[in-house]
Amino acid sequence: MLSALKRILEIQDFDMKMLRLMRVKKERLNELGHIAALRRDLKTQRQEKKIEIEELSTNIMAQENKISEIKEKLKKLDAKQSAIKKVEEFNALTQEMSTLERERVATERSTSDLIDKKNIEEEILEKIKQSLVSSEKSSKALEEEIVSNINLINTEGKDLKEKREVLSKDADLDVLKIYEKLLRNKKDRVIVPMENRTCSGCHIALTAQHENSVRKGERLIFCEHCSRILFWQESQELEGTTVATKRRRRRKTLKS
Repeated sequence: MLSALKRILEIQDFDMKMLRLMRVKKERLNELGHIAALRRDLKTQRQEKKIEIEELSTNIMAQENKISEIKEKLKKLDAKQSAIKKVEEFNALTQEMSTLERERVATERSTSDLIDKKNIEEEILEKIKQSLVSSEKSSKALEEEIVSNINLINTEGKDLKEKREVLSKDADLDVLKIYEKLLRNKKDRVIVPMENRTCSGCHIALTAQHENSVRKGERLIFCEHCSRILFWQESQELEGTTVATKRRRRRKTLKS
């Protein structure tokens, strides 16, 4: 059974590299998404500000038209008043003119406030436009670097996938299916060594009986806690794999 695991362990090494590439690619895509979101936000602000300024311009025009109408009425009432001889009618027109005059002053004040607000909003709009231009310039190089990095990841991932497919042709089909099912669930190493009677995947201690079964390597032994496939790292049948390389490194470290 360990001879079957040897090929699956080699496949697992490729899968781990591909998973790391996928995580890096996801991070890079998220960076692109963040840059695009910032740009969309600035464009939305720009559009909203344009609409707000247009509405202010419409209101200002309406107010100015109202002021012109009031002035025209006052002009007519003034002309009419000069021709009136009766005191009662004269006083009535005076009162009407005073009311219109107060309305004119209030409208002019309101219009002046709207013009001030429009000027402020136009200044804000100009800053938004400048920020958008600056953002597009500064992010262009970063976006190109990220896209280039993603292309490299895609190329490396394609190469790893092709090499994995070659290995898969010689793998034990039943063991491969079990391994791939576990991999889909955990997105991490699912064939791990038992070390000091402990699963190196979940780091939970196992029984002596479990250890003996793993040492024998006669069948697939799963961790009773995390369901990972366990193997005995000292097995000579695993020579040539990264597991054996790590084992030799650890021995050298202990000797030194």
